[in-house]
Amino acid sequence: MALYEHVFLARQDVTAQQVEAMTESYKAVIESKGGAVTKVEYWGLKSLAFRIKKNRKAHYALFNISAPAAAITEMERQMRISEDILRFMTVRVEELEDGPSVMLQRRDRDRDDERGDRGGRDDRPRRREREDVDVADEASEEEV
Repeated sequence: MALYEHVFLARQDVTAQQVEAMTESYKAVIESKGGAVTKVEYWGLKSLAFRIKKNRKAHYALFNISAPAAAITEMERQMRISEDILRFMTVRVEELEDGPSVMLQRRDRDRDDERGDRGGRDDRPRRREREDVDVADEASEEEV
């Protein structure tokens, strides 16, 4: 069977529980056609780069799918009919990623930044020390 990554965007006024219900219904469509959904990720409510059907935000979700093409076609057909789905994209891949997707890894990294665990800043001098160096450099240039 072919391997696919599928991402869909749901309207902003739909609740997270309704997105979860949509996820389960589309997962059932894939499984009824002989496929399997190996990973489901809910990425949350995110801002869109531009308005889509008068929406400025959307709920994002990801599927990793192992299924025949007919199952993907049926799922996409049902998504086209649904008014709650703004956009979707299915990409055929050679192999599926293990572990969390890049979007979830980024969310974890952002949480670390909020806690102050930035790392990699020990090599830079403190601000006051840098200002003293700049003033000393300017004074030596004036003497020359």
